[in-house]
Amino acid sequence: MENVIGLINLVNEKQYLKELTCHRCLSAVPFGGRYRLIDFTMSNFINADIKKVAVFTKEKYRSLMDHLGSGKEWDLDRRNGGLFILPPNHPDESIKGDLQQFQDHIEFFLRSSEDTVIISPGHHVSKIDFNDIVQGHRKSGADITVLYKYFDGDPVEKPIYHQCSVNAIGDVTNIELYTTPKQGDLVCLETFVCNKELLIDIITKCCENGEYDFIKDGVKANLHHLNVKGYQITGYMPFIHSISSYYKSNMDFLNPDLSMEFFYDSWDVYTKLKHEPPVKYGVSSNVKNSLVSNGCHIEGTVVNSIIFRGVKIRKGAVVKNSIILQKSVIEEGSFLENVITDKQVSITPDQVVIGDLCPIVVKKADVV
Repeated sequence: MENVIGLINLVNEKQYLKELTCHRCLSAVPFGGRYRLIDFTMSNFINADIKKVAVFTKEKYRSLMDHLGSGKEWDLDRRNGGLFILPPNHPDESIKGDLQQFQDHIEFFLRSSEDTVIISPGHHVSKIDFNDIVQGHRKSGADITVLYKYFDGDPVEKPIYHQCSVNAIGDVTNIELYTTPKQGDLVCLETFVCNKELLIDIITKCCENGEYDFIKDGVKANLHHLNVKGYQITGYMPFIHSISSYYKSNMDFLNPDLSMEFFYDSWDVYTKLKHEPPVKYGVSSNVKNSLVSNGCHIEGTVVNSIIFRGVKIRKGAVVKNSIILQKSVIEEGSFLENVITDKQVSITPDQVVIGDLCPIVVKKADVV
């Protein structure tokens, strides 16, 4: 797709996932056996043939930079366009909003020849056809197109989502900030298609007036001055806002139909390559209905679980209904059920760790 910049906005990310976001930003959280959450947004851009992608970071972005690297896996290590990682110019606590960070990097927009910008967060697990959305945006003559979805996720305890009102002809008439949506409510996905010159104008004028929130000051405040259209997303996209919703959305991919739809058709999900050997299954292994990634050594029992790269499950160990992140070791005789272990966790022999409806999370590199 010509003349489009893909912008991944991490400035407004919230650390919903507690222990899993202690050492990393939300978009860098592992997902689905071998991916990070940001891989889905990156892949949506690449599948739309967007050749310039900017990632505006805020905090805890070291692991994200390590994961993205030069952008090679997404075909973004290129001479023209490519991947731009744009960190803040201010300490975390002094960042007033995403518009301030856009203003700090305004030269990126001014020097870009593209005429359209897609702004998206980095934690949506989805397959979005941005070709269709941008074509509709341009055809409609909209200044801004807002992506929204009917809420179908787990109950929300805190007001964290923005709700949309859309009239019969597709105009966005209101955005209600920080709400607790119920089933069937329209939720703004914080994903926008915007004309670049208009975006530069919004950034400049808002920052001059001491206004620094793109959704509040750039979109909501201009609903009656600009042509703002809505675009409904209808495919699979879980609302990840808690450990429980993260756990459930991972487990959804044990459904082979969903896995085939996401990972084995013409719409590729790209991630950082790691050259590790295939899974090694010992003679005592017993694996049922699980995703097991390369580099693992399985000698025990794994049932209804997602096992990330390089995990070792020793003889006699049992892992059920759990998510085991990279390089963890489950020693002999241990029993895990409804557990999420972060990277490099060691479960010592004969330990029993059982969670309830909300899984137990073992922090990175802990020894249990």
